[in-house]
Amino acid sequence: MDSQVVIQARDESLAHLRKVHGDDAETLIADARYGFISGLMRDVLERPAVEKVTATDRIDRFMLNRWLGIPLFLAILFAVFQLTFVVSVPLINLINAGFDWLGEPTSRIAPAWLGSLITDGVFGGVGAVLAFIPVIFLLYVALSILEDTGYMARAAFVVDRLMHKIGLHGRSFVSLILGFGCNVPAIMSSRTIDNPRDRLVTILVTPLMSCGARLPVYALFAAAFFTAYQGLIVFSMYGIGVILAIGLAWFFRKRLISGESGHFVMELPPYRLPTVTGVLAHVWDRVWAFISRAGTIIFSVVVLIWLLNYLNILEQIGRAVAPVFSPAGFGQWQAAVALIFGVLAKETIVGAFGTLFAAAGDTGSLGQVIGSALGWTPLVAFAFMVMILLYVPCVATISTIKRETGSWKWTLFTIGYTLALGWTVATLVYRVGRLFI
Repeated sequence: MDSQVVIQARDESLAHLRKVHGDDAETLIADARYGFISGLMRDVLERPAVEKVTATDRIDRFMLNRWLGIPLFLAILFAVFQLTFVVSVPLINLINAGFDWLGEPTSRIAPAWLGSLITDGVFGGVGAVLAFIPVIFLLYVALSILEDTGYMARAAFVVDRLMHKIGLHGRSFVSLILGFGCNVPAIMSSRTIDNPRDRLVTILVTPLMSCGARLPVYALFAAAFFTAYQGLIVFSMYGIGVILAIGLAWFFRKRLISGESGHFVMELPPYRLPTVTGVLAHVWDRVWAFISRAGTIIFSVVVLIWLLNYLNILEQIGRAVAPVFSPAGFGQWQAAVALIFGVLAKETIVGAFGTLFAAAGDTGSLGQVIGSALGWTPLVAFAFMVMILLYVPCVATISTIKRETGSWKWTLFTIGYTLALGWTVATLVYRVGRLFI
């Protein structure tokens, strides 16, 4: 039989199912599967005449509602970010004041290069990163509570219908949500996805998730340029990443990696009250990982930045690259340097700015110094944050993509498309924004 005849018959059947039943084939198949399971359970299980409605059942009537589920999920995430920044700002200011206090006597150490290294490199660079520990801690506390209560599993269930529309399923969303912590374990978690096409697309779009390493960058610029709307601005970064990931997953599934999507069956645990011990254990693992990176990778990179800047090499490198970013509004050599070193680890973007402006003798909060020294407006800062969100993933994520796909082709493809996407979207944000400001 001609393959085109088979394809036409398939398309007609899918269209008929959608017209008659008002839903796609994957959802109808899933409903039929669960219907069969329910019928089978009625035949083999004895239940009381009146089955007790549990608290979990009552809550799920709202949380899993077809129309309310996704809006509730977005509202919960927004509340998390808003609360995180309201509570953490005084703590960030306290830590910054502590590093400034330590830096004063240290700057007078002889020889002068050693005082500069400690003050500008360690306190100015690494200290600028460590100042955002309260943000990391509070965000992970909130996310751990949502996870331990059983809500995150329901979030995956709620978006399963949407994910099917783009050719994936809810298990891919689980990996994407894990990317809010770190893209590396999120990509590794895609091993649980049986369908190889679903797995590859999930790997390709996971770097668009805002990992914890990007959070200090968001917090820095949100505090300096969007004081009254910090939670909303950071929430928008996470939202932009998710929206673009979903859109690109649909495009990749249609144009690059076509084929049938797998099915998603997931057990929903009952709601539980999280324990203090459990939440703190989760949070400590993540915060300690952040501190460890600050003490090893970020420290090493910041010292390298200080050395190159001390030798007057860094400005030459930055000025050679900076014109590429001029269309997006941040064509200064300091921004170019931060973006270059941000490929090693995203936290080093804050460290790079801290080292460069500390070495220049600038005082005041780092965000305010950047704004005044570079002449940035809130629009430029937002475009820069978008660039940080989307451009090339860090080295650890790149190596994980290579290991999980076993292909340099897809690894280089990810580097190329994220760089092009970051530059394009940041430029659009800046250029379109200027039309209204």
